Amino acid sequence: MNGKIVAGGIVLSGLVAGAAMYWLQVFAFYVPVTFVPGQEIMLTPIGSDQPEAIIAEGIIGIDANSSPLRFRACFSTPLTLATLSETYQIYDRPEPLIAPYWFGCFDARHIGEALQRGEAVAFLSQAGIAPGVDRVVAVFPDGSAFAWHQLTPVDAKDPLQ
Repeated sequence: MNGKIVAGGIVLSGLVAGAAMYWLQVFAFYVPVTFVPGQEIMLTPIGSDQPEAIIAEGIIGIDANSSPLRFRACFSTPLTLATLSETYQIYDRPEPLIAPYWFGCFDARHIGEALQRGEAVAFLSQAGIAPGVDRVVAVFPDGSAFAWHQLTPVDAKDPLQ
């Protein structure tokens, strides 16, 4: 009889720990991002390393202090892909990261597939937003756009970078 109580306690504590870890990963620490008017979304111009603000509308975003990779944002821009491509740096290896399911505007799988098919273009927003982390913005032809943080790509030629 005592073995059943001990086993039940172990199972129950495992379930509680699992639920706590799930909550911490999916819900805890996230807060809405407050964007500074006129500087909401920045892109880095070609031939420069100083990002500049672009026109962005309807911005919503989330972030967390627990990791620099938790930033996500959704917005729209009236700027065309042609204008953006001629003015701002293209990001070579964009890899949108999965957002929490409750942040419904950001679908990393859809964004990633569109980038691979050439239906969207990724731009460097800000290099080194945190050590080893870049902010990337993907823009679709209809003006819908998405931003996220990702690890800075390491050059395959220099693995010590």
